[in-house]
Amino acid sequence: MLELRPNCECCDRDLPPDSPDARICTFECTFCADCVENRFHGVCPNCGGDLTARPIRPAGALHRFPASLKRVFKAHPACVDARPRSASGERPSSWA
Repeated sequence: MLELRPNCECCDRDLPPDSPDARICTFECTFCADCVENRFHGVCPNCGGDLTARPIRPAGALHRFPASLKRVFKAHPACVDARPRSASGERPSSWA
C-alpha cells in the first residue's frame, strides 16, 4: 500500500492525499509537480527512475488506510534553494 507521504522531499510543499500535484517513483520518493518538472526533469534524484502522478486514494478509504504523517527531506543539491528559510533568512541547522 502506498504511504502517501505528506510533503515534497525537495521544497517541503504540503502534498495532501488528494493532491493532483504529487509525483512518485517506484520507491515512493515524493515530490511536487513543480520540482519534478523544473528541477529533476521527470527523473527521480534518488533512484533515477521515472516520476509520475501519485494515485489519489478515495476519501472513504483514508479512514481505514490513512496517509503517512512522516515528512521526508533529502539533501539534493537542486533543492538547497527550494527549502523554506526562517524569518532571519537562515535554514534550520538540521538541513545540510
